[in-house]
Amino acid sequence: MAREQAVSGNPWVAVRPGDDVALLARRLSSAHQSFIDARGVPGQGLTDDSHVRSVVLESWMRSRNKGVNPDVVGNPEMLEGLELEKYRSAHPMSLIRPVIRKLLVEDAAETGLLIAISDAHGRLLWVEGDNSAKDKALSMNFVEGADWSEDRVGTNAPGTALALDHSVQIFGSEHFNRTVHDWSCSAAPVHDPTTGQILGAIDITGGPRVAVPEVLSLIRATVAAAESELRFHLLNSPIPLSATAPRLETFGAGRPTLVRGGDRIPISQRHAEILLLLSEHPEGLSSDHLAVLLDEGELDAVTIRAEMSRLRKVFGADRLASRPYRIITEFTTDVGDVRAALDRGDAATAMKLYSGPVLAGSASPGIEEVREELRTRVQAALLRGGDANLLARWTTSVHGREDSVVWEAYLSTLDPQSPLYSQVQARIDLLDRQLGI
Repeated sequence: MAREQAVSGNPWVAVRPGDDVALLARRLSSAHQSFIDARGVPGQGLTDDSHVRSVVLESWMRSRNKGVNPDVVGNPEMLEGLELEKYRSAHPMSLIRPVIRKLLVEDAAETGLLIAISDAHGRLLWVEGDNSAKDKALSMNFVEGADWSEDRVGTNAPGTALALDHSVQIFGSEHFNRTVHDWSCSAAPVHDPTTGQILGAIDITGGPRVAVPEVLSLIRATVAAAESELRFHLLNSPIPLSATAPRLETFGAGRPTLVRGGDRIPISQRHAEILLLLSEHPEGLSSDHLAVLLDEGELDAVTIRAEMSRLRKVFGADRLASRPYRIITEFTTDVGDVRAALDRGDAATAMKLYSGPVLAGSASPGIEEVREELRTRVQAALLRGGDANLLARWTTSVHGREDSVVWEAYLSTLDPQSPLYSQVQARIDLLDRQLGI
């Protein structure tokens, strides 16, 4: 029986006044086990006295249908380091972080509570609060940069609040993933006060006391204050919250990403190839020229038109022009960022930004040319600068592990009497044998 059918009250609240928390925890744990054991068989797995709220049961069903693993919190698309810092600093939720810190974070030390701020897709931008709780949360990957959307992790307060566009509490075993059963959380979405678009969510995570009505009221009050701050920002700034230029991220073996209006949107390799090639040719490309750059004549004009039609739905029809195809808005790429650093002679920044090959899985001739041009430019800057630390970093990167030219340059910076010199020399000798030199 859905719990709100048995007990009147707010269906978004997890623990009601007078509830026996220990008894509720046992019942929910048993219900969760029964649901998982049922393996998706409709009408099976839960008894009439399971006490599972319908908002939770529906989330469990969505989680199961999405193929979420109930035993593992996996996050293969973590956002880390400089990439995370750049993304969250440009995100509209950064504007309300001071309010959230004032109302929630400042008093969270030594309370066992964590305060999390996510983007509209469940990506955790900031996780602050009690240090011991932060350490404990590492085991379930509840960390800055992790994806805690319902699609990725299953039922959880920030992810489910975003999925339903409503404040919600999740208590213990109401989480779909067993790894999270020791925690409870309360979260609510934050909206753009002008457009109503979801910008992200605010979450409090901790023990059972986080699932009581008073905490949900606190979250809602914080959201109200945050949205007032956003409204004040809009009144005093000519720049709308979603006015950041779209940006393409192509480095590494992961899925390419379009960053637009504060959102990170995974896109297909083909769409990333087209956007990067158009950014390389601001004057525009005909369908025939674009086809050659993508596949050396294997694509015809009809296929190109179909791809462009699909791309417009992702990128925005008002940002792409035809005859020739070209980008007609401000647009940035990670390739352009590395080039800009190289242009100003900042090899260290170029190295930091250059985190992987350009669209590593692409075999398109035009992309291969961009990939090799960028690698060659970074290599040349390192050789020209002769900085031992940068040369060493290059030799341990995906770009330079087999770059014998840079290994030789690195060797020349070392003391021939040092143990490292002989190690580097041995690596060079190995590369020479492998290359048949």
